[in-house]
Amino acid sequence: MAGTKVTGSGTKSDPWQLKTPSGTSEYAMYRDESADPPALVCQVGSTQLRYHLRAIDDLHAMLKQHGDWMPLGSADEQKPAAPGTVEAWGRSGDNPVGGWYGLRKGYRGRFGMYLPPLLEALGLAEVEHNPKNNRMRAR
Repeated sequence: MAGTKVTGSGTKSDPWQLKTPSGTSEYAMYRDESADPPALVCQVGSTQLRYHLRAIDDLHAMLKQHGDWMPLGSADEQKPAAPGTVEAWGRSGDNPVGGWYGLRKGYRGRFGMYLPPLLEALGLAEVEHNPKNNRMRAR
């Protein structure tokens, strides 16, 4: 599904319309630069998740440094993330924010589910679209 066309401009009034890597769920994301810290808002049905806005650039930089495919490993906040996955990096004390990229307690997980399609749509990464166990790498 390389080169997936994304609709929306990433604003609250015109959010990006995205699909999870497996293609089973649709969701919307937009930038909220006025939030403290600046946030990436992810609307999945009636649930809203928030991540540090800098996650886009930080994840891309990490993937470039990693240099190869990396498993996504999406998991809810309450579940442990598999080592070596995008999800584990998104909550690691060794990442640029020193912990969770997720900003809303109880909803800080799923980094490996919702960030990869956005990076793909922005032309920063390639993402696999299998039913499960997908991976990504930097473009």
